Amino acid sequence: MRTPVHDHRKLGRELDLFDTDPLIGAGLPYWLPGGAAVRHALEEYIREAERRAGYRHVYSPVLAKRELYEISGHWAHYSEDMFPAMELGGEQFVLRPSLCPHHALIYRSREHSYRELPLKIAELGGMYRSELSGVLGGLTRVRAIQLNDAHIFCTLDQVADEARAALELIDRAYQALGIRAARYRLSLPGPGGKYVSDPAMWQRAGALLTGVLESIGAPYQAEEGEAAFYGPKIDVQIADASGRESTLSTVQVDLHQPRQFDLHYTGSDGAAHRPVMVHRSVIGSVERAVAHLIDTHGGAFPGWLAPVQVVVLPISDAELPYAEALVRRCVGLGLRAELSAPERGSLGARVRAARLVPYQAVVGAKEAADDLVALRLRDGRRIDALPVSEAVARIAALVGRNCVDLWDE
Repeated sequence: MRTPVHDHRKLGRELDLFDTDPLIGAGLPYWLPGGAAVRHALEEYIREAERRAGYRHVYSPVLAKRELYEISGHWAHYSEDMFPAMELGGEQFVLRPSLCPHHALIYRSREHSYRELPLKIAELGGMYRSELSGVLGGLTRVRAIQLNDAHIFCTLDQVADEARAALELIDRAYQALGIRAARYRLSLPGPGGKYVSDPAMWQRAGALLTGVLESIGAPYQAEEGEAAFYGPKIDVQIADASGRESTLSTVQVDLHQPRQFDLHYTGSDGAAHRPVMVHRSVIGSVERAVAHLIDTHGGAFPGWLAPVQVVVLPISDAELPYAEALVRRCVGLGLRAELSAPERGSLGARVRAARLVPYQAVVGAKEAADDLVALRLRDGRRIDALPVSEAVARIAALVGRNCVDLWDE
């Protein structure tokens, strides 16, 4: 059967997920309550997944002095994609195009021993890219980006294991999101001045990532001209129903910025050693991730991500008090639940209006009298009437496990 082609730009507005306004500006979408709920669930999922994997979360400012990006190399190699510097008190400040220089300074702010490594710093942080108006579109190309970013400071011997662990984290996230990778790309430098000039560094970092891909048996294509300016990377490519490809997740090996910022740790020999900086993004930018989720699922998100997870449909006004109490019970268990009252139309019309909601809880006189609920699942299945406590607990458990399946038989 042919896969339906969804356009997240059209659906996002139809489903009240996000929108734009010319007074805010192109490439600067705002999130409506439904889209904000999806985004919040996605962010909470990734924070918890990272926490379980040993990452420690930080916050850092969205701007810094121009000098920071001169040291990192962004100003020399990436300034055309950055917003112009702002004059303030005789100094120049820049909206950041990346989080890595900030994390390098966070690492540098304390002394570190080899016993602490690998040290994993993660942040869901804002950054800004000076994209031209002609390339902006929906959530896929924006000027204000919320990035799921992390940096692993480790020894050279730890790089391969950490890169593999990052790819495993990405794979688990894709399973929970109900999406899949189109392919792996080994992104290497190309000709020209876009890249840091250090052939030995590039060869060493590229060999590390090639070894990781080969060790897990992942088919990949090596492509020149797609690397970050400071190092090669593994790009996890995704594709929409039309076959258009983009990068969602990355794992990068950086030998450049640890040198630029003079990062070090004390080794077992008591001497100072240079760490390697592994850049890693599980879901990339939240904006692009949500765009792909809309395109993939057509708004019918996995239950744990859905803007509304349970809609309660009383058959008549007589069941309204019971239905309202059921909504409160769902909310009390952390579910996003809403009431669809008879004033909104016939039961059939309300069911159709809630077609994208994973769980429809229909309550009539019998259910209200016996503290039961009859569930209709979004995929068409109907669950025989269950005690409310059991039904709500089962839904909450499935949501809590970040399941793609709507029901455990």
